[in-house]
Amino acid sequence: MDVMAGVSPVYWKLVLAEPLRDATVLDLGTGHGRIALALAPRCRHVVGVDHDPAAIEVARRGADAAGISNVTFVVADADVVEYGGLVPEPPALVTAHLFMSDALVERSARVLGPAGALTLVSFHVDQWRETGRPSRFAYDEERMRRLLEAHGFAVEHLEVEREVQMFGSVEEALAAAIGLQERWKSDGRWFRYIKFLEDGGRTLTRSNLIVKARRM
Repeated sequence: MDVMAGVSPVYWKLVLAEPLRDATVLDLGTGHGRIALALAPRCRHVVGVDHDPAAIEVARRGADAAGISNVTFVVADADVVEYGGLVPEPPALVTAHLFMSDALVERSARVLGPAGALTLVSFHVDQWRETGRPSRFAYDEERMRRLLEAHGFAVEHLEVEREVQMFGSVEEALAAAIGLQERWKSDGRWFRYIKFLEDGGRTLTRSNLIVKARRM
């Protein structure tokens, strides 16, 4: 199985386990469209959705360059728009990789028919726990399960993928987090991480929830 760099192999296996040959797939938070473009040869039609026009333009150029004609990319806020207006028919699968919200689950439940699947990767509450501040987009296992069941989904797979990087020095730890510096400075996390390192901490945790649920 060819898994794209940076995409969870477990998530990708769960996606490909679905019978997609004659299906429509809705890819939320598609970004540059790598999930949508990878799924296109395996299904009838893919609709990729993202709020960022620049990202959608990159995705469209990628489809053109690859000669892929069964993908539609749409600029829309997946937390606001109703998904039924984005797809030509009820999708067999809604998927999202590192894009997650309560609204996503609620709207997915409305667009999926019985036995339709929702497969996603979200931040887990342990993501960057060294900063002392969970992301507002992060979920723990119990919250995720309650949310899915409240909207008529049966949970088929729910696991945490966690990677803890260990560093031999403060310099190594800072180098690993340098790409996050500006984002973390804006919400105070950077200074909390510096304090963690000053107190002797030498780790950085990346933690995601891998989920598959089916509409009942």
